Amino acid sequence: MLYSTVLATALGTASCEKGFLDVVPDNVPTLNDAFSNKTEAEKYLRACYSFLPSVDPVSNIQFFGADDMWTYRYNHYSYQSPWKIALGEQNAGDPWVNFWDGGNHGTNYWVAIRECNIFLENMYENGTTRRIPYLSPDDQKRWIAEVTFLKVFYHFYLMKLYGPIPITDVNIPVSASPEEVKVFRQPVDQVAQYLVSKLDEVIPMLPTVVKDRAEELGRITKPAAMMLKARILLAWASPLFNGNTDFAGFKDKKGTPLFNPTYDANRWTLAAKAAEEAVAECAGAGIQLFGFSSPFVTITNGTRVQLSTSGALNTRENPEAIWVLTGRAEQTGVLQTHCAPKYLMSSRNNYFGGYMSPTIKMAESFYTKNGVPISEDKTWDYQGRYNLRVATHDERFHIQEGYTTVSMHYDREERFYASLAFDGSRFFLEGNKSDDLASNIQAKFGQTQGKSSEEFYCVTGYFPKKIINYKFNQTDQGVTTEKWPWPEMRLADLYLIYAEALNESGNSTRAIEYLDKVRERAGLKGVAESWSNFSNQPAKYTTKEGLREIIRQERLIELSFEGQRLWDLRRWKKAVEYFNQPVEGWDIVQKSAADYYRKKQLYMQRFVAPRDYLWPIKQSNLIINTNLLQNPGW
Repeated sequence: MLYSTVLATALGTASCEKGFLDVVPDNVPTLNDAFSNKTEAEKYLRACYSFLPSVDPVSNIQFFGADDMWTYRYNHYSYQSPWKIALGEQNAGDPWVNFWDGGNHGTNYWVAIRECNIFLENMYENGTTRRIPYLSPDDQKRWIAEVTFLKVFYHFYLMKLYGPIPITDVNIPVSASPEEVKVFRQPVDQVAQYLVSKLDEVIPMLPTVVKDRAEELGRITKPAAMMLKARILLAWASPLFNGNTDFAGFKDKKGTPLFNPTYDANRWTLAAKAAEEAVAECAGAGIQLFGFSSPFVTITNGTRVQLSTSGALNTRENPEAIWVLTGRAEQTGVLQTHCAPKYLMSSRNNYFGGYMSPTIKMAESFYTKNGVPISEDKTWDYQGRYNLRVATHDERFHIQEGYTTVSMHYDREERFYASLAFDGSRFFLEGNKSDDLASNIQAKFGQTQGKSSEEFYCVTGYFPKKIINYKFNQTDQGVTTEKWPWPEMRLADLYLIYAEALNESGNSTRAIEYLDKVRERAGLKGVAESWSNFSNQPAKYTTKEGLREIIRQERLIELSFEGQRLWDLRRWKKAVEYFNQPVEGWDIVQKSAADYYRKKQLYMQRFVAPRDYLWPIKQSNLIINTNLLQNPGW
């Protein structure tokens, strides 16, 4: 065997080791037999995929690790490791969501990388491609490219969490000396350049599309690899990793600086070029923005826009998806029940209802119907947003006619209504047949969707409607819903990556063009028209700084509740601003509108900069490997 378990210990204590023991045939003791033919080798290929992130809300940091989603303490605190990151309780003794060692809802990604390296090493023999019976040379080349992509993905995940990391290009042999096993962390610049170079090697070896969606959906394609390259270069160009003087003195024990404090504008150009190439490849592959269409329902154009924007996330057959995690489809079924208001389609108590609760901050982040921030729209009463208002007949598709709710729920963009359900809102599902017959949400205390127990309730007054597929159905027999593979990459995200890189590299005109593609699908006018006509800062989009702010808010809206917010706020170095604010919801135990619509502070977040921008390495690892350094502040 080519890999020493000592290295796993030097990097971090290995958790349950997936891969080899799961895929070798019974009673076959050698690793070579795992690659004795195509069938056995494919088992190892699948094992390399098995480490991809979960979308279980309990275990994935993307749902509860930031400031966009909250929950109750009752019994969640005891097992919600990701939420403890948002609560500011990270530590170096036994880190939460530990991807270095595994544990506390983290996966040991060094083990994942090791499995990828074992696979790649067994694809070659004496410097040439190894002949594996029944495996065609073209398929072998493709498999090599797929596993290389996965190795890059796992390295990049670690880079986002820990910054400078050891590059594990090959596994260290058993014969290695103790000093050879005690690896050093490489500077962030070297890590990013290495990852990009590995993708450049294998992108030509990947197919543009999978030929058999039933069997191959979720496998790596050329557009996915090209988007990953764009993501890496975008992160490398961003303030956390580009000219970050906060970590200027962070050096390893050989005196090597692990962060380059000098800003390099050319990185944005590289990111823009990579995104441009990925956009072109996606176009050639037929990948396009999702648009809802169904002959079985009668809906207004506004509802259609809502289903188009939410469907880009929660649809099984999704033309916008660049790469999906098919192995996580079952989890999306459970995820939806954790998000949905109780009694959504039935009065029978056959499930408890959703506990994943978006914050008031998220509700306020969406635009007005005019496509600008609520604090900028000169036609929208920002100061009076907490006043009560009664919905009219014309407003019945967004708010129940005659219902009293807070003013900030009116005259908002369709993504607001697509992403959030709240007291007084309408919730259209396929079973309603018409949006005139959409389900009503009434969430004050004592009402149908209000709090009725100490668990399984919405703690803020908002439900993440975006995550729930419109085929969700609650009957007297139970809940049914369409399960869908999680889109780890989708086209709107790529367009916004491209727009951000273009603006930072000096091409604002083209940046706005791609920004407007996303806005058009959301039913909004273009940036120039919206800001010129409705913003109290009409020239904002004409400067790099102003357009940067617009692009960032567009990302936070379009990709809300998809897990990107956690990474974006960190790479922009904005987490210190966003994560040092109160987490607020409505006073959900009140019965009257006047009492219910009082903001209530649920928690005061605390983010220590620059310490909290990087995860701590478990302290015991520094004793085992004396060449490792802890991240600053930990």
